[in-house]
Amino acid sequence: MFRNLSTGAIGIQANMTEGLDLAKEAGFEGLDLNIGEANHLAEEHSVDYVKNLWNSAGIAMGGWGFGVNWRGSDADYYAGLAQLPARAELAAELGCFRSTTVVGPASNDMTYQENWDFSVKRLRGVAEILNEYGHSIGLEFIGPATSRKGAKHLFAYSMDAMLGLAAAIGTGNVGLLFDTWHWYTCRSTVDDVRKLSASDVVYVHINDAPAGIDPDEQIDNIRCLPAETGVIPLTELMQILNDIGYDGPVTPEPFSKKVNGMEPAEAAKTTADSLNQVWQNAGL
Repeated sequence: MFRNLSTGAIGIQANMTEGLDLAKEAGFEGLDLNIGEANHLAEEHSVDYVKNLWNSAGIAMGGWGFGVNWRGSDADYYAGLAQLPARAELAAELGCFRSTTVVGPASNDMTYQENWDFSVKRLRGVAEILNEYGHSIGLEFIGPATSRKGAKHLFAYSMDAMLGLAAAIGTGNVGLLFDTWHWYTCRSTVDDVRKLSASDVVYVHINDAPAGIDPDEQIDNIRCLPAETGVIPLTELMQILNDIGYDGPVTPEPFSKKVNGMEPAEAAKTTADSLNQVWQNAGL
């Protein structure tokens, strides 16, 4: 596993060079790849130019967004699908093979079965293309009960349900975006994580939860820095992920107003320090 920075997850707007500088200065080992910017730089310069930016910084590539609006209209979906091979080929050339997307926990328009069939069909089309270039997709489930409250139809919002969706897609390259926040708020257990294999986990988000609030009452965009409160058992979770052989990025996503209000360098360093504390606590 490696400590990875997503600038957007801590409220920083930065281009690739700025992001690499921030990651290096703060002590992160990785950074998420903006495939659109990478494509622009590769066209303006070369693929090797982009590779050299990362190699010079000594920073690994975390994950990338595949950019297909798989929940949208047929026209939007198929237009995105047509552009995907070029993105996937570039990401593979650069050496970044982990892509992610979010799966909503409920719908007002589709029943559970309709949503399941729709998601399997749409995501299978994406996964088949990505598989040709060696990429995996991590599906992020949305755990908080407050995120599905009032919706007409519930959908897959737990770790087990998302693993089932990945299996139903059936391409062999789909697993979890494992987010400690969503694991906690959907009331999964540590034993559930112990049952995972390395191939089940494509990408990891790490965060902590405000203290004194029941998991069912937690609000998705009000979180804490890793190890800030100790509500989520991050030490044990990281040890388990390490033990099962997960070797990918671990990316803080605290949605912290305090961090978002900081200058970029301070925000990156504060976030890195919190992640370093988890690493130290877990003996990694």
